[in-house]
Amino acid sequence: QVQLVESGGGLVQAGGSLRLSCAASGRSVSRSKMGWFRQPPGKEREFVAAITWSGGSTYYADAVKGRFTISREIAKNTVYLQMNSLKPEDTAVYYCAADGRLRWIVTTAGYEYWGQGTQVTVSS
Repeated sequence: QVQLVESGGGLVQAGGSLRLSCAASGRSVSRSKMGWFRQPPGKEREFVAAITWSGGSTYYADAVKGRFTISREIAKNTVYLQMNSLKPEDTAVYYCAADGRLRWIVTTAGYEYWGQGTQVTVSS
C-alpha cells in the first residue's frame, strides 16, 4: 500500500506561482513513477506531469511545458510540482498519483494509488 498526501493548493492571481507537495509513505516498490493529474470543473481528469522515482526522468503535458516543473526529494519521499505563470485555465483539483510500473505514464489507468486532491484556483 502507498499513501499520498497533497498540500500547497490555494487561490492565486494569473501570472502567479504555487508549489504543490505530495508526501508518500508505504512500499517504495509501488511508486516507481509518480505523477500529477488535474481535474477542471466539469471535465475529466488529465495528465499534468510525471517523474520516475529512481532515474528522475520527467514528462509533461504540452499545456504546462515551460511553466510547470516536477521534482522529487528522495530523502523526504516527496514529489513537488512547481507551477509558474499560472493561467485561469489551470484551475482544477490537482491529484498526486503513484504506481509500481514504468508504463502508461501519461494516463490515469497507469496509476494505482491516488491522493485526496488539492484545489488550485487561478483568478483572472
